[in-house]
Parts: sequence; structure tokens; C-alpha cells
Amino acid sequence: MERIIVEGDTPLRPKRLNPMPTLEPTTQSFIDSLAAAGGPALYELSPQAARDVLRGAAGHAPAPAATVEDAIWPVGPTGSVEVRIVRPEGVVGTLPVILYTHGGGWILGDKDTHIRLVKDLATGVNACVVFPNYTPAPDAKYPVQNEQAYAALEYVATHAEELNVDLGRLALAGDSVGGNMAAVLALMIKERGGPTPVCQVLMYPVTDYVSNDGSYEEYSEGPWLSKKAMQWFFDAYLTSPDQADEITVSPLRATDEQLSGLPEALVITDENDVLRDEGEAYARRLYGAGVRTTAARFEGTCHDFLIIDGLAKTPAVEGALALVTSFLKRKLA
Repeated sequence: MERIIVEGDTPLRPKRLNPMPTLEPTTQSFIDSLAAAGGPALYELSPQAARDVLRGAAGHAPAPAATVEDAIWPVGPTGSVEVRIVRPEGVVGTLPVILYTHGGGWILGDKDTHIRLVKDLATGVNACVVFPNYTPAPDAKYPVQNEQAYAALEYVATHAEELNVDLGRLALAGDSVGGNMAAVLALMIKERGGPTPVCQVLMYPVTDYVSNDGSYEEYSEGPWLSKKAMQWFFDAYLTSPDQADEITVSPLRATDEQLSGLPEALVITDENDVLRDEGEAYARRLYGAGVRTTAARFEGTCHDFLIIDGLAKTPAVEGALALVTSFLKRKLA
């Protein structure tokens, strides 16, 4: 595995007890503004009110010009899947395709909260991004969201000429629980013999159920994402905690045999994040199973840093986007 050390990563440092997160100045100011505003925690809100919180924090910063098309495809377990298709503006011809699954704890997030990141990917990679706007939890429960995303992928495969995309240059990508879904889709494709991606990009992914140690303990109170919020997300998503044993919920629990042969991976994590350790553990599991894997941790930032408007110009965002786009351009060339 290739591992990239970003901004003074020191993985052998002693574990901090009750740490004060080390954040770069803009990120610290963002977290301070949240604390000053007060109000209930995310997990104390209704799902709709929580969605409004993320909509207020993401999706409004300037983004590159791109062509955006919304559609409803008649596929999937609920009978239809809403999708957003984003292409670089003014580009004609057949493009590689990225199936992007979004984060937000399965409850939050949508085609608008992630539009800046999706446009950045489409223009930076020169690719068509297909974004399944899956049904959020608790309106739908596991495995509906995964099956909707898989159905969208199959639709792309059977309509590649119509969509003007090259299925031989297919990538999976996602952030947070969307990173979970991208990892899960790779496993589902292997099991079902679906369209084969050339790579997967997992940005601060969920790879396991809520934990009581490591970064889950260090950053249980955040910043931004807390352990209680993750528990709230899982409670809304799963019908029973027993489902956490399934690899399509917790890909970290897959066997080496199940992981072997998966597409090359790029795994992005961030320092101050309950999900940091499980993302890095999944990267280790992948390369241990023979999957070519690059892992990079970005110091001084927090979960969701790639979509939060107030962090759009921070070094971590600029560095992570440069890494992701260069990786995808190379693999989809």
C-alpha cells in the first residue's frame, strides 16, 4: 500500500486522552462558530431539521461551471431512483463515468449539499458523474439505499451509449456513509458479477458499526461528527443492530477472500474524526487482501471537510481534491 503523510502525520504518537482537537485556523473558526451559535445536537433534532442543518452548511460555495441534468430512472427496489448527472460544461464526446454515493449518515445530504464536490470531480477529472439521490433513512431502511445505488449502476451499464459514457472507464466514489456505499457496491459487484469498476475512492468512509475505542473514543464529542450522532444514524438506517455483522453494512468485517480482487482503492481520512481509524483499518484490510491501495490522512481538519462551504479554501480540501482528481484521471485515462 502506498501511504501519503500529510501535514505532519505522526501515527506512532501516544494516544491523547480527552484531547483538544488540533485544527487549522479556518476549521477552528468554523467549529467555534458552531459552539457559539448553541442549539441542540444533530441527533436531538428530527430528521428533517437535521437535513436542514447540513443544507445550510454545504452546497452554496462557488463551484466550477458544469452541465447538470436531473432524471428519474424506473429501476430499484422502490420502483424508481432519482439521479443527478453532472458533466464538464462544453465537453462533447464519450466520457468516463463516476458513480458517486453521498454522505450524511443515510439521513442527511442530497444532490444539492454535494453539488460543489460533484462539480469539482466532473470538471477536474473530465468525467460524467452519476449521483443517485437515494431515499434517506428512516424513510427507507437498509438495504434499500445500497440496492437503489446498484440499480442506478446497472442502468448506466445498459444505457451507456445513450448516456455517452464509457463503461470500461467506471469508478465508484463516495464520502462518509457514501464511502461505505461505494465500498459495499464494490463487494456487491464482485458477488453479482456486475459492471466492473477500475477503482474506488472512499473519502472518510464508514466501514464498521459504532466502536468504543480508538478514534471513536478520542473524538467521541467531535468536532462536527460525534459518536452519538453515528449511533443515531445507524439506528435510523438498520432494522436491527444484528445487521451490523453483514459486510454490506460493515465492509471491514469482510474476509480476505471477499476483499481480494476488488478494484484499486484510494482511501482518504482526516485526523479529528470518529471514523478515522476504521477508514485506515479498511485500507490495511484491502492491501492485506492484495488490493492495490493508497491511503492518505489529512491533519488539522474534521469530518465532512470536503463538502462544508466554510472549509472550501482550506489546505486539506485543496490537497484532498488534488489527490482524488489526479488519482481518478490516471485510472480513468
